[in-house]
Amino acid sequence: MLVVTMAFSSCNINTSVMFRVPKGFEYSTDQTIGNIEYKIAPNDIIGFSVYTNDGFKLVDMTTSAESISSRVSVSNGNNFASQFLVEPDGLMKLPIIGKTKVSGLTVREAEKLLETQYATFYNKPFVLLKVVNRRVLVFPGTGGAGRVVNLDNENTTLIEALALAGGITNTGKAKKIKLIRGDLRNPKVILINLSTIDGVKQSNMLLQANDIIYVEPVPRYSQEVLTQITPIVGIITSLALIYNIANGF
Repeated sequence: MLVVTMAFSSCNINTSVMFRVPKGFEYSTDQTIGNIEYKIAPNDIIGFSVYTNDGFKLVDMTTSAESISSRVSVSNGNNFASQFLVEPDGLMKLPIIGKTKVSGLTVREAEKLLETQYATFYNKPFVLLKVVNRRVLVFPGTGGAGRVVNLDNENTTLIEALALAGGITNTGKAKKIKLIRGDLRNPKVILINLSTIDGVKQSNMLLQANDIIYVEPVPRYSQEVLTQITPIVGIITSLALIYNIANGF
């Protein structure tokens, strides 16, 4: 009896569920529902090009950019001559004008800001920016199985990212999707329900780089209990056999 009690007490049901929250947890209210543009954030890598005369001639800043510590290597599939990292303080160190705060701005707002600053040095500057490292993690509802989804479009929505990940699996809860964003030491957690037509409003939520989309899996108690007790049944059967042998059947 003691063996059986100890064995059952060691059972763990539905252990694949991640990102559990305590009872009564207050979820955040998202402010990006609707057609609000993506905001540049720390650790974004920005593709950067400057033209002069309203785009007539490209200004070559390769030489100047080589000395910038925040410059990152250029990927082969990108058309931007230079790429720069937005530092944790929200600043991006650029050739000639130095550090400029760009976090919290949309791409177009940042372009306009830089055009104003480069106007001191160039005639009618035209700046092009693109966030090139945007990606999110999607767990579509099969326990801990997930995938990294690259966001090629500037304004990618929650429903688009789920589609890119293959959609919600048949073991996922459409009514319980957690969007986790921000500093993982103190993350913002948003609860989303896509099980009703009214949830389409939330599906239009714009994603930020490094968001985590977690679809909670449906508990499969019977299967997990069977998996847990199969070894226990084997132990009990073995003990019974040993007992019967010891007592001469």
